[in-house]
Amino acid sequence: MRIQSAARTGVLLALAALAGCSGETAPPAPPPMPVTVATPVAREVRDWDEYVGRFEAIQDAEVRPRATGQIERVLFTDGQRVGQGEPLFIIDPRPYRAALANARAQAQRAQATLANARSVAQRTEKLLAVNAVSREEYEQQVADVRTAEADLAAARAGIETAELNLSFTTVRSPIAGRVSNRRVSRGNFVAEGETVLTRVVSVDPIWFTFDGAESFYLKYRRQDQAGVRGSSRDTANPIEIQLADESGFNWRGRMDFVDNAIDPNSGTIRAHAVIQNPDGFLTPGMFGRARLVGSGSYRALLIPDAAIVTDQTRKFVWVVGADNKVAQRPIETGPPADGLRVVREGLTPRDRVVIEGITALQPGAPVQPKPGRIQLKPGSGSPASNPIAVPPAAEAEAAN
Repeated sequence: MRIQSAARTGVLLALAALAGCSGETAPPAPPPMPVTVATPVAREVRDWDEYVGRFEAIQDAEVRPRATGQIERVLFTDGQRVGQGEPLFIIDPRPYRAALANARAQAQRAQATLANARSVAQRTEKLLAVNAVSREEYEQQVADVRTAEADLAAARAGIETAELNLSFTTVRSPIAGRVSNRRVSRGNFVAEGETVLTRVVSVDPIWFTFDGAESFYLKYRRQDQAGVRGSSRDTANPIEIQLADESGFNWRGRMDFVDNAIDPNSGTIRAHAVIQNPDGFLTPGMFGRARLVGSGSYRALLIPDAAIVTDQTRKFVWVVGADNKVAQRPIETGPPADGLRVVREGLTPRDRVVIEGITALQPGAPVQPKPGRIQLKPGSGSPASNPIAVPPAAEAEAAN
């Protein structure tokens, strides 16, 4: 029985082999894969360099009294916005009023002494004319007049000093801004120039302060020398800032300062930009991430990030040739612009780049390209680009 079964199996295998050699055709190849292709967008762009920094008050004043005495009144609410010269504290003015009254009395006394000296000098001058007094006596009377005039001037200066000291009993804000909490209360004794009463910081405008690497500083200096980008020491270069809870760079300002030396310990140089802050939302000490224009304008090609494939250390895109077969094209990318990615090298304006359907592509594989279009995405959080006013030479020739 086993021998018959083995023979039967051999016959079946032989029949199967004969069937395989009967000349039947192989299954058809799969159709070309459909993909969406588009040419890169040509635009004028600028590079932006990113920094991390904090907001800082342009003016920061520690308020101390210019008069000694007891605090009589506190005229502000902790944390409120105040104007320049707005009253903050009242120091007991009574001793200073008394000093002013005394200075005025001294001035009146000096005025009376001067009037008497002038009268005596006038009588002595008449007596001198008839030789009734000596010249020495007359000269003494004239000297007394001059002394009385000096005493009156000193008394009037004393009045000004007393009035100034009395005015110092009203402690005013030296700058416009936001006041901190009070450091003293009513009834506390404060000493001139010693006791800290409160602190006022300006809020509009405000600085954004950051440190830049020496390599960036050198790049900017080279660009300034070449006339490509002005140095932020002399040029109000634009800067955009993103707060910790924001997804875009919503705050804009201008560069205002670059320090005069590089810190040898950190290898960085300090700089700041001026940001308008009319509603006081930005607060000194607040963290931010900034991007500063880092180059002059240059012509670039833009493609979506979704079209770029990263393979370990290189980046490439899929390009469809004239024979509708795909090939890998290595590229060098740059910063984002209008929601797209700048391609520095590797593409031409006429390349058909695969923007959809790249997941299963193989080099040399045929595809069925469908025309698409790369759309700019203004307001996407990336810097804006500018249209190219004059077409490239190759495009101009093709248009004729």
